[in-house]
Amino acid sequence: MTMHNPTINNLAVVHPDALIGDGVIIEPFVVIEENVVVGNGTHIQAHAHIKSGTRIGEQCKIFTGAAIGATPQDLKFSGEDSVAIIGDRTVIREYVTVHRGTSATGRTVIGSDCLIMAYCHVAHDCVVGNNVILANAVQLGGHAEVGDWAIVGGLTGVHQFEKIGKHAMIGAGFRVMKDVPPFVRAGHQPLSFSGINTIGLRRRGFTEESIEAITETYRILYHSGLNITDAITQLEGDSNICPEAQDIVDFVKRSTRGIIPARRGE
Repeated sequence: MTMHNPTINNLAVVHPDALIGDGVIIEPFVVIEENVVVGNGTHIQAHAHIKSGTRIGEQCKIFTGAAIGATPQDLKFSGEDSVAIIGDRTVIREYVTVHRGTSATGRTVIGSDCLIMAYCHVAHDCVVGNNVILANAVQLGGHAEVGDWAIVGGLTGVHQFEKIGKHAMIGAGFRVMKDVPPFVRAGHQPLSFSGINTIGLRRRGFTEESIEAITETYRILYHSGLNITDAITQLEGDSNICPEAQDIVDFVKRSTRGIIPARRGE
């Protein structure tokens, strides 16, 4: 791709110490503060505000009204240096807010190739993986984690410190109050296990053998009559445990708030 010097509209305000990459387009009324890095080929639309401490990767699209890198909404924050990091080729839609980290981790991170739809909020110290989709108005509380390829439906609220595993899919309008393990679909009220994200896994190239192994792992976790601790012990006792099952075991063991339950009546 042929690059050229940045195109900065004369109605934009860009701090002279900001590092603006090759081929960047900055539209009218954008504000970019000091201590900001914008990678090559990124396009920032009108009225976006990129605050100090923001690091934006290459080939990103930042839409109108987005506000990235504001100070955390955390009463313990006392002005310490921290950053908000956006990976390459990520799309940040209208009026998304991303706050930078606190002294707890020093950073808020959104990975590469993500789509963060309009009005989403990514709070301080969150970590969002690669290829993640957050639909309109998803709200991530502080320290939340979202794994690679996860999809979170619109208007979903994620409690602080919750974890959503890779390749998980959560329906729209729910509250995430427990961790959502990898490869699953989650829905209902309260949020609960709704099966394996089979369609998504097939689209991403998972073999039928892997999908069957994932299904069997969740059968043991949710439908064997064992409690979670005993189910994990049984799974760990399998000397031939597959990588996907090991991912599930590791996620459950790392959970501090517990995982979502099976749907009532199942």
